[in-house]
Amino acid sequence: MTTIRVLTWNVHGTFNLNPKFDLAGVCATIRKWSPDIAALQEVDSRNRTADPFKELAKAVGRHQFDARSIVTKDGDYGQVLLSRWPFVDEPTVTDVSYQEREPRRAISAHIECPIGRVRVVATHLGLSIRERRAQAAALARLIDAPLTAVVGDFNDWFWVKSVRGVLAQHCPSRTRLRTFPSRFPIMRLDRIYVAPGGEIMEAWTDRSARAYSDHLPVLADIAVAR
Repeated sequence: MTTIRVLTWNVHGTFNLNPKFDLAGVCATIRKWSPDIAALQEVDSRNRTADPFKELAKAVGRHQFDARSIVTKDGDYGQVLLSRWPFVDEPTVTDVSYQEREPRRAISAHIECPIGRVRVVATHLGLSIRERRAQAAALARLIDAPLTAVVGDFNDWFWVKSVRGVLAQHCPSRTRLRTFPSRFPIMRLDRIYVAPGGEIMEAWTDRSARAYSDHLPVLADIAVAR
């Protein structure tokens, strides 16, 4: 059976846990699993000599699209979507920010893969329940193809008005791995959701990645649904 491998990882801890900024270690972790598509959150180039947006792109392939929610003269902060295969058309960025809270974005892209055309929606949601609920509804509106994967850090740890309750109606197949805090993970903040056109065949995380971030990465092999 043909599958594609998807990775999502919040690399925030890269900049806090490693005083010397071990970007090479993060890239090595990604390369170890050879994902076909990778969504990375909390990429921060502020006050850095090397641009992590560019360096991280090399860990997957030649195709990259980023959404920078904070732009300063000292660098930028945001998320990036990486792909082994080219984007079918120009990816789009949807502003899913809520009122006056921190800016939030969702990247949407169509990618022609061995299992067919896949729509990927990559995001990083807010910290309040009401904020995430509104953002989940916005994400649901971006699911417009049978084979869609919605990935990222959803900051979703409560059952009440959860993101899961919204997205599960459209993406019944999803990961359920504990990812935060990476040293002793108890919360399932980082997930991969797949619409009925696709099926998660296997999902796992990498505990060795705790050396680089306060989140663990989530990986999944996805196939066309039987």
